[in-house]
Amino acid sequence: MITIKPFRGYRPEKGLENRIASKPYDVLSHNNALEIGNENPLSFVHIIRPEIDMPEDTNPYSNEVYKNAGKALQDFIDKGYLVEEGKKVLYIYRQIMNGREQNGIVGCIAIDDYGEGRIKRHEFTRVDKEKDRINHFYATQANTEPVFLFYKKKGELNRFIENWTSNNQPVYNFTSEDGVKQILWVVDDGNSIQNIQKVFKDIDSLYIADGHHRTASSYKVGLTMREENTDYTGEEEFNYFLSVIFPGDELYIMPYNRIVKDLNGNSEEQFLEKVSKGFDIEPLKSLTQPMKKHEIAVAFKDKAYKIIPKKDIFNNADEIDCLDASILQNNILAPILGIEDPRVDNRIEFYGGEGMIGTIINRLNDDMQVAFLLYPTQIEEITAVSDINKVMPPKSTWFEPKLMSGLFVHKF
Repeated sequence: MITIKPFRGYRPEKGLENRIASKPYDVLSHNNALEIGNENPLSFVHIIRPEIDMPEDTNPYSNEVYKNAGKALQDFIDKGYLVEEGKKVLYIYRQIMNGREQNGIVGCIAIDDYGEGRIKRHEFTRVDKEKDRINHFYATQANTEPVFLFYKKKGELNRFIENWTSNNQPVYNFTSEDGVKQILWVVDDGNSIQNIQKVFKDIDSLYIADGHHRTASSYKVGLTMREENTDYTGEEEFNYFLSVIFPGDELYIMPYNRIVKDLNGNSEEQFLEKVSKGFDIEPLKSLTQPMKKHEIAVAFKDKAYKIIPKKDIFNNADEIDCLDASILQNNILAPILGIEDPRVDNRIEFYGGEGMIGTIINRLNDDMQVAFLLYPTQIEEITAVSDINKVMPPKSTWFEPKLMSGLFVHKF
């Protein structure tokens, strides 16, 4: 039983949406954000990456940075860049990328649904990253960016979305710089909102696609504010966090590849000899992304191979052990290359999304020695792992398109 709540969102003044909307904070490097912010004073990066408007040597995790985020958000509101809805609403958010569309309901989900396990995760979170978003949300008194959730197919929601978008005009319809169509409808009809809430009451679980740290941080901010407001009723805005909830069958997961600086003292021949004990190895004419599960591409500077795991090196009945990312980690990265924890080992880097092969080849010709290309994790694998309350190896999923930030803000 999931609780979804309409809210009085803050969103861009009509005509400013394309200038305000930005990529999320965690896919922007400092230099990316700085360049965008210098070119566009209305970009939402001034709120989600406020250190760009402070002296160059500023610690991005200092209290002053978080205070600046709160000031920047209030400044956008005071200047009329962001305007508040006249009443509590939900939204429908459609993104179209390369002809594929995904349609999400935008609303606020109860923090208790996360705390009691109805919002299911597939990754561990890091304390430092949680603390960063906790400080940011608390200082802004807002969920400045949504969590990306999905549900198993629900016909009633799909039919509602199709009906509403066919019979109502969107408030925004623009193409972002990455070529993705961004379309937003306001759902302001009380009966429709109640019907959506009833459908969510019949949903047992939602799944985190992207935003594990935002979810955990929103939950902890809500608990803190409950301690500060001991007479809370449960209806206060801090009891809910901003989410976009999509049907899982509309989502697109791209490859998430690995590249490593060295072979841990092995020559290429020694490395391949060790790999051959657990994998069948076939040379490739050129480096290509694997086209099916349990095929992994391995690339050096001037050679590429396809490796296929032998059946006795993993348990196909185990939801975690049979993942390609697990097979790679358990049989190559850890035992051969000595990378026990890829979350913290600086010898490994990750490349998510499509069109990465050229970049990977360039790195192999520069400062890296071996790359591993994986078939994308499938949505059914995420739900299978999440449903048994386990987690995948780090960097197992890369969802595209990313949700734009700044199109809706949830103030506490």
